[in-house]
Amino acid sequence: MNNIPKIETASLVAELRQISDVVKDPSEEEIQGSSSDELHAIFKRLDELAALEVDEKSIDVILKSPDFDALIDSISRFRFLYNLKLENEKAKSLLESSDPWETLRNFTFYPNYLQLASTEYTGSGLEPGDCVLFLGSGPLPLSLIVLCREYGLFGIGIEQDRKRASLSRKVIACLGLSESIKIIKGNHFSLPLEMRCDLYMVAAQAEPKKEVFEHLAKILPEGSKVSYRLYEKGLRRVLDGSSLFELPSGFAEYLRVQPEPPVNNTVVFLNRR
Repeated sequence: MNNIPKIETASLVAELRQISDVVKDPSEEEIQGSSSDELHAIFKRLDELAALEVDEKSIDVILKSPDFDALIDSISRFRFLYNLKLENEKAKSLLESSDPWETLRNFTFYPNYLQLASTEYTGSGLEPGDCVLFLGSGPLPLSLIVLCREYGLFGIGIEQDRKRASLSRKVIACLGLSESIKIIKGNHFSLPLEMRCDLYMVAAQAEPKKEVFEHLAKILPEGSKVSYRLYEKGLRRVLDGSSLFELPSGFAEYLRVQPEPPVNNTVVFLNRR
């Protein structure tokens, strides 16, 4: 294990400050269009840091750092935007491929999504023909693609950015899944829909988490099933600020599936009570 001794916690916080200083200023457009080796190296370094197994005392020291909120806000923003940049690039590579399914299966994280889909299908008791809705589906809605392809579901993705929603529709069409997956431009306030859904999935990057779940608690009928993903291991749960939010009343957790390699996400299942 890569436990960080107490003596090294200060240097870790110092490194996070240095990273924050670099990534806090570039605009969304600058990050999305960047070919900077420095930003790519920072993104890779953050992935390395996220994988560290940090003891609870060190976590507590980091959380109590006086500038913790500002650090995590800037770092989480950068990771989100850089991940979007990579996702956009992967989506476009599918559109340019002569064999999009083969290209998709060769993506590094495709096995992760296969495992996550199996967890969500089993944990929510879904059956072929059921409908799943995914909040924050992004330009490459892999969760919906895998669930609908592997398990015969109907999927609805909700994406608030017009360009990302448009790109995801093109990806779905090129994979031959336009009859199985519908993408709506909107956000959590687009709910409820007229169509009944058997599972409401909240993306790890869907923000703001507190507002999303408060709205779901208001509009979902009793008995509705919801799943969301979070990071609970090591430094990853610190770098992902949304893991620190608290669920509003109105939901009861009935299952929590811990990750097994290659997956890093814990999947949490809720009932609207």
